[in-house]
Amino acid sequence: MSSARTLKQSWRHGIVCGGCWTLDRIKMIDRWPQQESLAVIKETDRQGGGSAHNLGIDIRKLDPSIPVEAIGMVGKDADGDFLQSTAVDHGVNVEQLHRTDKAETSYTDVMADETTGKRTFFHHQGCNNLLTPDHFDFSASQCKLLHLGLLGVHQQLDDAWGADANGWVSVLKKAKAAGLQTNVELVSIDPERIRELCLPCLPWLDTLIVNDYEIGALANIETMHAIEPAHETSGSQDNGSAPAQSKAAVPAQCVAAARQVLQLGAMSLVVVHYPAGAVCVCRDGQVTETLSVQVDSASIVNTVGAGDAFAAGMLYGLHESWSVDASLQLAHAVAAASLRSRTTVGSVESVERCLALADR
Repeated sequence: MSSARTLKQSWRHGIVCGGCWTLDRIKMIDRWPQQESLAVIKETDRQGGGSAHNLGIDIRKLDPSIPVEAIGMVGKDADGDFLQSTAVDHGVNVEQLHRTDKAETSYTDVMADETTGKRTFFHHQGCNNLLTPDHFDFSASQCKLLHLGLLGVHQQLDDAWGADANGWVSVLKKAKAAGLQTNVELVSIDPERIRELCLPCLPWLDTLIVNDYEIGALANIETMHAIEPAHETSGSQDNGSAPAQSKAAVPAQCVAAARQVLQLGAMSLVVVHYPAGAVCVCRDGQVTETLSVQVDSASIVNTVGAGDAFAAGMLYGLHESWSVDASLQLAHAVAAASLRSRTTVGSVESVERCLALADR
């Protein structure tokens, strides 16, 4: 990094959380039904969701001294009111959380089968489809980082924008020009679609934090191997979107994929997380491998939002200029803390309390 760029960023403080703001409508069902049969909804809840919402709230809960700015789109409806008020209650700056009456707030129906613990997601993109690069203004921001997502569930940002391959590239270019460091979050969709959307973004990224499925998709490398269902472990780093399958990460393959993706972009590091741990590959060749926090299965209420919690811990550490190893340890600790709640952000606590929980 040049001295001029370092000087430009030295006074910056805070994180911009841009992109996906959505409402999670959580339904606990007694079983997963066959078509044209009945399941009983035992409990319901509604909570904020989406990458921007989850990471933004997590950061504020980890450390209320870190400024967080929201950029996104919600409807002029009750769900939009709920998301905006939740953000405000946590001290998030919502000046650029745009409101519209042209479409309803994005929402996801989360069906959680109480007999298996597995979740199925029905997503309505809503007004997230109306979000464009023009809604992103970094000119007055004093934040240090931009966390942007979710690639694949925003119609106009997913499409070409001017001369750019997609609107995500346009947003990242604006952020870089304004002096922010950048990170994107993916969703575990079709591998070809992941490559189509994300590969053009890599030259404009400072960091990339993804799961084992996503790094394999980007590098077109198999990063997981089949396992017997009886040996499957609970996914403490699950981001709620990976395909349901009995597979486990192969750390060496994750490292190989991360190295390949690193060479395709400008990132200083690539982090890959998976249920058993995580690896970080730095541009200088350093490879750091860590294990997840061992959590008693009886303490795991839900894994929704654990991937966002991991990213929040990692980005907090990088924001505070912690070492890679210390940042990864915090990332695992925050992910473990998040498992205690049915909601995406409900059980995340302060940095100190998350680390203490992990130690216990």
